[in-house]
Amino acid sequence: MQAPYALRISCGARDDVHSSPTNTFWIKDFAYTGGIPANATPRVSSPSLNTLRYFPLSEGPENCYGINRVPHGHYVDGTASLCFHSTGHGDPAILAIEILQIDNRAYYFGNGYGQGTILRTDRRLSCGAKDPKFGADYSADRWGGDRFWNSLPTFGQNSDQVISTKSSIKQTSQSPNFYPEALYQTALISTDTQPDLAYTMEVEPNRNYSLWLHFAEIDPSVIGAGQRVFDILLNGDITFPDVDIFSMAGGVNTAHVLNTTVVVSGRSLTITLHPTKGNHALINAIELLELVLAESKTLPDEIKALQKLKSTLGLPLRLGWNGDPCVPEQHPWSGIDCQYDRSIRKHVIDGLGLDNQGLKGFLPNDISRLHHLQSMDLSFNSFNGSIPESLGQLTSLRILDLNGNSLSGKVPAALGGRLLHGASFNFTDNSGLCGIPGLPQCGPHLSAGAKVGIALGACVAFLLIATCLTCWWKRRQNILRAQRIAARDAPYAKARTQFNREVQMGRHHSQEHARTAAENGPSLLA
Repeated sequence: MQAPYALRISCGARDDVHSSPTNTFWIKDFAYTGGIPANATPRVSSPSLNTLRYFPLSEGPENCYGINRVPHGHYVDGTASLCFHSTGHGDPAILAIEILQIDNRAYYFGNGYGQGTILRTDRRLSCGAKDPKFGADYSADRWGGDRFWNSLPTFGQNSDQVISTKSSIKQTSQSPNFYPEALYQTALISTDTQPDLAYTMEVEPNRNYSLWLHFAEIDPSVIGAGQRVFDILLNGDITFPDVDIFSMAGGVNTAHVLNTTVVVSGRSLTITLHPTKGNHALINAIELLELVLAESKTLPDEIKALQKLKSTLGLPLRLGWNGDPCVPEQHPWSGIDCQYDRSIRKHVIDGLGLDNQGLKGFLPNDISRLHHLQSMDLSFNSFNGSIPESLGQLTSLRILDLNGNSLSGKVPAALGGRLLHGASFNFTDNSGLCGIPGLPQCGPHLSAGAKVGIALGACVAFLLIATCLTCWWKRRQNILRAQRIAARDAPYAKARTQFNREVQMGRHHSQEHARTAAENGPSLLA
């Protein structure tokens, strides 16, 4: 059989650790959540770990561990969220978290099993045991979930006795509950002085409980059916009559489990084992699990919208906003109003109140994803820019307070028209808003994109004009400089021109004289 999924987290630990005596591996929780780590002193009923994590109210009213890649089951859909809600009576703290996979059919209690009902452990008692133990201490099958069994050496009536055996117990460590063999090797048994075995547990009133009673006939004096028969009464009412362990289990040293669901109206539950044949009653272990009806979750799309809104607005840490915004119902997110929608069997967000929270920036479009919103108060913050047109898509919105911000631009027409149908909107103390009765009329209205385009165009035009003027000025300076140089050099150029002309005339006269001499030369020689 494949090993079950197991995740163990040592809260507050900065490094992965192993706990004694079973060398169990625990991973650090450094990347899981906020809160503050601190040193811890473990108790007998807790793993031997030395750190914890606590959540002061300054960290927000709710803090959560979010764990992914958890196998699907009755209660999870691939993720697990474990949240702590501060009630103002001390800081929530946690030593360790274990998520252990068990058989899908474990603890089947009848109608309603696995249909939104959670089994919360009230107690597990190993009758006659000297010390409390985890499943790992019993060498139990890992599919049993490493349950913790507290020791119950006596029912406290000063007459019961402990019996034990080293014999093997049949029908243990079997699907679906995988109870360990050692659980059935000790038991409490009544005596002649007090034939009844009675044990009283304090419980929460008006709750439903699933009760599991464990038996194995380990008394060597009982060797056949009918030698030990007793009734089991819960708060005085017979629930299991004529219990014969030998007969029900099929022999000695064989495990047998009885289960029932009981409604407890008071604050105590008394289990009484009353012998009807023979003088003694016997019991090996007791499990009491409270049946808790899981609350319906919030619509996933609206949770995502609020998480996006939290990130966009940069909400202060003290607001929390972790986990499910509407569940549990007594601890909704600060500033959030919820309503249960029976048609979809989910909670929806119908109110958002974040007034006077020091929020800044633009109103985010993500608000429009809260389709069931009926009222919204964002007054006395420092929002600027325009009101998103998408707010007009909130067709259920009837109360809107944006008073005391720095908003500007035209109020969306879809919102303005709703004022005629009984809606209550407050846009006062936003000097830049316009477009509905009670506010100034809007002039030519340009969108933000158009304004940016005009500004960029003006900058480009200015740069072009500046470049042209610079080029024109430099060219004019070059022309003027050339004219000044020409005026300064004019007399020299005139004198040089006259000299060149005289030189050229002198050369021409010499050439003419030489030509005449050449022509007359031979006549003279003759």
